[in-house]
This record gives sequence, structure tokens and C-alpha cells, in this order.
Amino acid sequence: MSSPFLYSPPPTSIPSLQTHQSIPTTTHSLTRQSWTQSLRANTQSNQFHQAILTYVNMTSSGILPDHFAFPAILKAVAALQHLPLANQIHAHVLKYGYGTSFVPVANSLLNVYGKCGDISHVYKVFERIPQSHRDTVSWNSFISALCRFEDWETALEAFRLMLLDDVEPSSFTLVSVAHACSNLPRHHGLRLGKQLHGYSLRMGDIKTFTNNALMAMYSKLGHLNDAKVVFELFEERDLVSWNTMLSSLSQNDMFLEALLLLHRMVLQGLKPDGVTIASVLPACSHLELLVIGKQLHAYALRHDILIDNSFVASALVDMYCNCRKVHGGRRVFDYATEKKTALWNAMITGYAQNEFDEEALMLFIEMEAAAGLCPNATTMASIVPACVRSEAFVHKLGIHGYVLKRGLGTDHYVQNALMDLYSRMGNIQIAKTIFDNMDVRDIVSWNTMITGYVICGQHNNALLLLHEMQRVDQEKNESSYEHEKRIPLKPNSITLMTVLPGCATLAALAKGKEIHAYAIRNMLASDVGVGSALVDMYAKCGCLNTSRKVFDTIPCRNLITWNVIIMAYGMHGKGAEALELFNCMVKEVKPNKVTFIAIFAACSHSGMVREGQNLFYRMKDEYGVEPTADHYACIVDLLGRAGQVEEAYKLINDMPLELDKTGAWSSLLGSCRIHQKVEIGEIAARNLFHLEPDVASHYVLLSNIYSSAQLWDKATDIRKRMKEMGVKKEPGCSWIEFDDEVHKFIAGDASHPQSGQLYGFLEILSEKMRKEGYVPDTSCVLHNVDEEEKETLLCGHSEKLAIVFGILNSPPGTTIRVAKNLRVCNDCHEATKYISRITDREIILRDVRRFHQFRDGRCSCGDYW
Repeated sequence: MSSPFLYSPPPTSIPSLQTHQSIPTTTHSLTRQSWTQSLRANTQSNQFHQAILTYVNMTSSGILPDHFAFPAILKAVAALQHLPLANQIHAHVLKYGYGTSFVPVANSLLNVYGKCGDISHVYKVFERIPQSHRDTVSWNSFISALCRFEDWETALEAFRLMLLDDVEPSSFTLVSVAHACSNLPRHHGLRLGKQLHGYSLRMGDIKTFTNNALMAMYSKLGHLNDAKVVFELFEERDLVSWNTMLSSLSQNDMFLEALLLLHRMVLQGLKPDGVTIASVLPACSHLELLVIGKQLHAYALRHDILIDNSFVASALVDMYCNCRKVHGGRRVFDYATEKKTALWNAMITGYAQNEFDEEALMLFIEMEAAAGLCPNATTMASIVPACVRSEAFVHKLGIHGYVLKRGLGTDHYVQNALMDLYSRMGNIQIAKTIFDNMDVRDIVSWNTMITGYVICGQHNNALLLLHEMQRVDQEKNESSYEHEKRIPLKPNSITLMTVLPGCATLAALAKGKEIHAYAIRNMLASDVGVGSALVDMYAKCGCLNTSRKVFDTIPCRNLITWNVIIMAYGMHGKGAEALELFNCMVKEVKPNKVTFIAIFAACSHSGMVREGQNLFYRMKDEYGVEPTADHYACIVDLLGRAGQVEEAYKLINDMPLELDKTGAWSSLLGSCRIHQKVEIGEIAARNLFHLEPDVASHYVLLSNIYSSAQLWDKATDIRKRMKEMGVKKEPGCSWIEFDDEVHKFIAGDASHPQSGQLYGFLEILSEKMRKEGYVPDTSCVLHNVDEEEKETLLCGHSEKLAIVFGILNSPPGTTIRVAKNLRVCNDCHEATKYISRITDREIILRDVRRFHQFRDGRCSCGDYW
């Protein structure tokens, strides 16, 4: 009899066609029982291809399979997930009369179709089993198949029907149902999951794998404490139990607890496997515990866990890269024998996170071209940021087209990365379009969009989007509808760190205080990143004392925290205090180049020339920080601001040739403006015109120098040159927060609704100021016009308009806080002193350089700025 079977085992399986029971060469002498025993032996020893060949030989020899042979061969087909073969075996089942009346055969068919991915046949087979014949295995196979197809609600309905049919569930049933509950919306899944847990207790089911499934369910539904209770209450814990708990702790960011649990597991004599190592390594990664990570790596090598284990290799790569040991991660990657997509992604992500952008791009190309693997959403979410930063990758917009070509444009992780790309390229509108069209916006999406606004200088829009984020979250919380995909939008530490600089830039103190209160209520204020941002915000809003109080309450201060507070004191002209903080800092953390920029700026604003120079010449030998171009520019500013313009000029000429002198020349030009050094100012300007021909401030400063020296022809020539080159001066802009809104004023602008009142009140103030002895400093006007017109132009300066707005719209005695985008001019500085005394107000004015705190006719800068 020739076999109708259309199956050929793949060539790779030929060497393994050995079985514990060899098949006799004289096949006709074998009985059906002998063939069935051979089939079972093949299947039990995982020799699935051999089992199929045995079945072919059996049918070819004229022996018909029966209800004992079919379950064995169907188990082999299920393991191979070979649907055409399953269909052929099913045909034999029907042909030889072993259909639905033989329940073990029908159950095996349910299992094989479930594993082969044919849900329609699962339904057909199950429905044809008489209701009275369906046993526990029938229902288990049916529910398991529904879970495999992620039809969670139907799986739970099948469980309900099973109970109605008085079929007693087994532990396998409970495991599948727990899995279904864990994939439902949180509230619904938790309710049903607890009912299932109660049912298992009433049944007396205390089997280990049932408890493992319940632990996994509670963890996935966000109730880790319940998972811990289940773990602690049963004693028959196996390795899966420990791995489930370890994985749950790591996935819920409880990294220290995960490491302590691993220690406890080892003390109890259990031997970690690959799942254990892959579950615990993320804890080492996030806590940057490189030493423990290396110990786990060594364990994996000693016990051959790394061989053919891509998951452990991926976790190791992630750990090394997160600990900034990228080359260690690359060694793990190179030695891995099996490189799956997840491992490539881990290495590409590691490169990108550490800004090894060219290496990330080269590996991305190799992944597709050499390894033949298709990038997925994780790959693209990692490679897009590298494309943005890499100067070598010029076709940045092309990566968006590649994403669309790969069909990944709707993945929200990729969309987040694309929003960041367009924001950093200045195309904030395209970023906003992507954001608006997203089907799912998670917390990262909102944070990315808020960050985009901050990057593009649209701080007001960043604050508005934060309001919108909170509104959307509140509406979802208040809605009685249970969202299928409930995504919490509660601002986290990243949100606060992103938006607080916007409050600082806009001097939006009220909003900053609101965010501070939110941080305290939600236990985020002690986060070092949030704390540092709060220190910066209060300092830049003119509240130095509050800034210091926040600094003192941060439990663990890092380098950034120290740099921020030193910069804060420097901006407020308190150089001695900044230097004292620096001396405290070096006892805790090592200063970096930013630290020295901050301390040099503090010395400059306070006239502490000797102290600043002393640190400059000690920074390399004593602190290991090589002076950069920025440091030289700070010292030039320090010397020049103190009137030592010639010494500053000499320092520039002595700078190492490899350093960029642009910043130093700019500082020198500003000093020449203060001290009216025309000749050196011209030298500085010529160098700057060559280095940065399109920067308007260089032309404006030189024009200021000429105007102050009444060299009107030269000043006019500079303005003509600017016009010819299309270089435009940035208009003076000041802003003030009032009634939860930031009001902006531009010099000479009359578009504000209260403009008439503002200019009218300014005239009244001017009269009072003159009576007090105020004389307008018309040297600040760069046009060759008569004195009266110059005084009129001075009245329209943006900071005066903002100050007057604050006086008119706030109760008497309220502090006025104004920020300006440029350096405050001499006249406005002098006028604000008089305004503070006449109106009995404290006026805090932040310009581009520093703070000026006016009170009772005096300024905190002591006229040194």
C-alpha cells in the first residue's frame, strides 16, 4: 500500500533520525501496538520528524492507525507547528472513523490546530464534540487556543461555560484563565483575577505552577504586593516561581528588591538559569551596579548560559552600555553565537544612548545588509536619535521615509523618536502634527512634545501643553468608561525636569511654584533631577533664598545640582558665596568644565579678578580639567569687565592655536563697549566679522562703541553694512508673569491692550523721576537725532514697559519680576533705581547676563555689570 503522505523532513533533521527504539527493518511483522509504541517513544524523546517517518512507514505497511496512534502523531505535528500535515492527519482521523466520538483524538486535534494557528478549525472540532463527551482536557485545549489567539474575553466565557457544564477545571485551566485575566483592562482584569484566585483556594489547588500564574497575573495588573503575598505564602516554590518574582520586581522598577531576592534565592540552594540572569541584569543596568553585573556575566560564562541564549546576551549588552562601558557591551555582542533582532537592538540602542552615533548607524546598516534582519520599531526608535545628532548622516529627513517604507510610521515609540527629530531640526510644527495624529499618546509622547517646545524656545507653548496633559488625564480619571488601553498621563520626573526650565526662562514664578507643589504632593521633589531643576527655576525667577532652601533639602546632590547653585549665586552677583559653595562641592564631587564656567562667571559679576585667575591657572593641575575655549572667554570677560581690557586682549593672543577664539573675541568686544575702548573694539569686531559674519550682536556692539564715542559716520556705516548683508538686530523683548499668563513687550511696541495706559503712566513717572534728580542717559540711543527724540525712544524700551505693566496690575508692595532677552541698557538701569524708590517696590530684573535687584533706589549689582 503506497502512502498518500506528502511530507519530507528537512535535511537538517536527517542526522537526528535516531530513536531510543529502533524500527525493525521487517516492518510487515510489526503489530499495531508495536508501531504505536514506537510513535510514542519518538514523541516522548522529542524526535518529532522521526515520529512522522514512523507514521508514514506504519501506514505504508498496511497498519491502520487507531485512537492510540493518533494522539501520539498529532503531538509531534503540534510540536512542529506544521498545518498542512495537521490537515492530512485530520483527514486520516475522519477516514478511519476516529472522529469526535473518540475524545482523546478530538482533544489532540484541538491542541494541534491551536498551535498551528488555525482558530477556525479549533472552533469546528470543539463544536463537533458532543457536549456530554467534553472533558477537562477538551476545555483546557479550547481555552488555551483562545488565549494563544489573544481572544481573552472569549477564553473567560469558555471557562464560565465549562463550569456550567459541571466540568471540573484543572490547574492547567486556572493557568490559562489567569493569563487571560492579566491581559484585560486593569480594573476588570483584577476583579476577575481575584475571583479566580478565590476559586483556586476553594478548590484546594496549591500547585506550584498555579501559584506562579497567579503571581504573574497580579504583577502584570500592577498589584505587585499581591504577587509578593502569593510568593511568600506557598512553600513549594520552584525556579519558575523565583524567576517570576524576580522578573516582576525588575519590570516594576523595584531593582534593589530584585537583587536582594536573588541573594535569598541563592542562599536557599537554587541554581540561577538564563531566565534568572536576564531578569536581574536590568536591575544592575538601571542602578549602574557594574561590579554585580560583571559577577552575573562571569556566572553565565561558567555555567554555559550564554551559549545560544540571545536574551542573556541582550541583557548583558544593555547593562554594560547603561554603565557607560560600551566596548564591554560590544564584546558580548561579538562573542554571541546567536544574534537575534533583540540583541542587535540592544547594541544599537547602547551606541545611540552613549552618543556613539556613527557606530550605531554602521551597525544598523550591517544588521540589514549583512545579517539580513529587518529592523523593527525598537530598532528605529533607537536609530532615529542617532541620525539627528550625527553630522555624517546628512539626509536626516530620509529616515522618516524609511520608517514609512517599513510600515512602522504608526508605532508610537517610533513616532516619539520622529517628534524629537523634527524638534531638534527646528521643525516644531511637523513634530506637533505627528503628536496630534497619534492614536496612542503615552507619557513619553507628551514629554517629547513638551521638550520639543523647550528646544525651539517656545516655553509658553510647553507650559500650555502641560496644562493640556493634566486636563486630559483628569478627564480620563473622571470618565466612568473603562478604557481598553488606559495610559496614565500623570506628569512624572521627566515632565517636571523638562518644563521647569520653561518657567525659569519666562520668569513664570507662579507656575514654577505650582509645579513645585505638585512635586511635593507626588513625592518627586527629592528626585535629584527635579530638585536641580527647581533650584535653577527659583534662582532664575529671582528667588535666590528659596533656591538655596531647595538645594539644602535635596538628599543626594550630584554634579549638576552643585553647578546650578553656583551659577545661581553668580547670576545674582554673589561671587564670594559662589566660591564658598565651590570649595564645599570639591569635597563631595569632582568639578567639570561647566563648574568652572559657572565659578568664573560668578567671579566676573562680582569683580573678583584675582580669585578667578587663581582658579583658572589651577584648574588643570589641581582638578584635572583642561581649559577650553569657553573658559578663556570667561577669563577675558572677567578681566575686561574689571577694566583690564589690554590684559584680556593679551590673553586672547596667548590662547592655544587649536582653540576657537570666537567666544573670547565676543567677550572682549562687550568689555570694549563698557569701557569705550574703540581701537581694541575694532580689532575684536574684525575678527568676529570674519568668524561669524551673520551674528547681529557683533555689529550692534561695535555700533554702540562708535555711537558712545560720537563717531556717528562709523556707526552709520556699520548699520549700512548690516542692511546690505541682511543681518537683523534682535529686538529687545521683556516679559512678566501676571494672572497665570506671560505678557511680552517689545521695544517701541504699542500692540499690548494696555499700551495707552502704560505710556501714560511712564510719562507721569518720568516727571517724578526728574524731580528726584534723574537725567536720561541718551548715549544708549544709537541714532544721531536730537536729545528730545532720544528721550522719547528711551521711554519705549521693553523693560520699562514690563515694569510699568507690573506696577499697574499688582497690589502695592508686590515684587515686580521682569526678564529680558538682552543686556539692560544704562538708562533703563538708572531709571529702574528711581522707579523702585518712587513706587516703593522691589524690582527684580534678569537680563541676558545677570540679575539686578532694585530696592530703595539702589541695585544689587552696585553698578558693576
